[in-house]
Amino acid sequence: MSDGELVTPELLGSWRPPAVPDHGDKETRGRVLVLAGGAQVAGATLLTATAAMRAGAGKLQIAAPRSLAQGLAFAMPEARVLSCPETAEGELAPEAAETLRSALGRARAAVIGPGMIEDEPAGELALRLVEAGGPPMVVDAAAMRGLADAPDRARARQGELVLTPHAGEMAGLLGCSKDDLARDALGLARKAAAEWKAVVVLKGATTLIVSPDGKAWRHEAGHAGLATSGSGDVLAGVIAGLIARGASPAQAAVWGVAAHSRAGARLAARIARIGYLARELVDEVAPTMAELGGA
Repeated sequence: MSDGELVTPELLGSWRPPAVPDHGDKETRGRVLVLAGGAQVAGATLLTATAAMRAGAGKLQIAAPRSLAQGLAFAMPEARVLSCPETAEGELAPEAAETLRSALGRARAAVIGPGMIEDEPAGELALRLVEAGGPPMVVDAAAMRGLADAPDRARARQGELVLTPHAGEMAGLLGCSKDDLARDALGLARKAAAEWKAVVVLKGATTLIVSPDGKAWRHEAGHAGLATSGSGDVLAGVIAGLIARGASPAQAAVWGVAAHSRAGARLAARIARIGYLARELVDEVAPTMAELGGA
């Protein structure tokens, strides 16, 4: 089996996201539903939601814990913010799935997990949303735990999920060590993709993207500055935004990784090799997409 196709400008040029017509409206570019953050990392919601819009999504809904909903509505005036049940620690509770069924049905893409810390409630919420149907979903951070613990429930979506673990999260999900990953990162990423019937984005200096059938891509243009708080939240939002525009989950993952990396390169050239912030990455997403030919 191949070591994965290298992500190059030529590959991206031959596999562009669906074009946005000049005279289309916001419905043409799709709606994203963002479930992210909590009392301790509320800003992750804004990073993910803004990145999804910068990637070209047309409409935005945010599902927020009740205690944060009003503040997020003021902070993100582009969004419709839905007030949902929360845990004692201020994160979305699993019961929020019932509140969100209608919103999920209207969305073209969803993203859950950025900034979430509580594994158990985030994982159970992710599973309930997966079982509710709805659009393809990007699953990040604590929300991935539920899928790992109940793979039979995740498999029902058959390639409509995108999981975005870094090496530590992947090791925890598979019950292996980081040394195991270092020895066979692609093999283990393929194992995870097959186990959960999901597109897996194994983040790192070389990022691997693997579809459930084992097809793989590798992106080698990592930048040291991307290893910063909130960077993964931005990536999750970009992937969700591309899905909302009509890209397949695998295509959105490949393009999202490339655009995220290129945004880091632009900041490294303008600011410094390290020290730029995730919030600055967000502002580079739209020009980066245009530069790569995906606007």
